[in-house]
Amino acid sequence: MSGPIKIKVTISQIAKMIDHSLLHPTMTDQEIQDGLEIAKKYKTATACIKPYSIPEAKKALEGSGVKVCPVIGFPAGNSSIEVKVFEAERAAEAGGEEIDMVVNIGKVLSGDWDYVTKEIRAINTAVTNNGAILKVIFENDFLKDEHIIKLCEICSSLDIAFVKTSTGYGFVKQPNGMYTYKGATVPHMKLMRKHAKPKVQIKAAGGVRTLDDLLYVMSIGVTRIGATATVAILEEAKARGIGNEPVEVDVKPMAGASADQAAY
Repeated sequence: MSGPIKIKVTISQIAKMIDHSLLHPTMTDQEIQDGLEIAKKYKTATACIKPYSIPEAKKALEGSGVKVCPVIGFPAGNSSIEVKVFEAERAAEAGGEEIDMVVNIGKVLSGDWDYVTKEIRAINTAVTNNGAILKVIFENDFLKDEHIIKLCEICSSLDIAFVKTSTGYGFVKQPNGMYTYKGATVPHMKLMRKHAKPKVQIKAAGGVRTLDDLLYVMSIGVTRIGATATVAILEEAKARGIGNEPVEVDVKPMAGASADQAAY
């Protein structure tokens, strides 16, 4: 067994790993505004928002260095290509600098890779033509490994900026009738890092809830997470002495990883 994994980090590096998520369907205008203030205070990478919130987010985050990240086709991915392209164009034109889109999950499960490729290509073109970048959400809970691998290969061939594990809302019905959700799992994150080409970044969403989780996924090549626990993560980092200068910290394997699997 290899020794403990250590990495050097700053508080800014940790903050810029985070897309602060403001996507719950019940969020009120005030809750969204409060969330934008959190993203601004902690200088996260982005605030991840529903499209109608773009004007509010743009105003709240002006001058902060925090980017506006709307979602499209969220969370089920079932709109037509034309509607997704329209939504993506409008989101980028309105000020979205990073766009998170959900693939057509039924088409993925059907193996209709021509459709899936056409959709991702069209949306990526719409986004990049407006100066933004695209993150493609797979919703891994619904998929098998071979689907995830194929999506990584398609996104690599199209030079997509990010591939993303999950929406955070893809609940799977179990035989007992209950719905459960895993989100970003260690095997899936490693699978995506292995099969996406190096310049395609990995975003983990759903399941990365603590500072230790964040440090672990950073150690296996994930460069962004979606989080609602932003305050807890960054306050814990400060409590552990992580500040503006790089400090060496231990990496603890999260659930699903053994101690000798921490580095990819």
